[in-house]
Amino acid sequence: MDRQEAIEFLVDHYQHPRNRGPLADADIALTGGNPGCADTVVMYATVGADGRIERAAFEGEGCTISMAAASYVTELVGGMTLEEVEQLSFETLIDDLGREVVMARPTCATVALGTLKQGVHELRMRRLAAEGQR
Repeated sequence: MDRQEAIEFLVDHYQHPRNRGPLADADIALTGGNPGCADTVVMYATVGADGRIERAAFEGEGCTISMAAASYVTELVGGMTLEEVEQLSFETLIDDLGREVVMARPTCATVALGTLKQGVHELRMRRLAAEGQR
């Protein structure tokens, strides 16, 4: 994707966010942020019995890059297993968003994915703890 395509992609996700809003009965609901830019995001996800993300959503406020990235991440992770989400690379996300454009603000571009990955980790730890108590 060239620079102009990346800008158009980001602006589209910013102006027409996908999956924006709280997600009722979310298995994952975690707040994250980027103090340097005052970006805040809450990442939500519901996980099916098969361990795959059934739905992902976000809420938040921040710069164009952080909010566009949050919108994109909710689309990207749909149908992925928890393990696949944890293995998602920040570098791949930056490439998907348009490296030339977002590399000026990589923390903004990755705050949503980082928050979701942390939420996935915490969910997996809760599930392991619950299994250990049986």
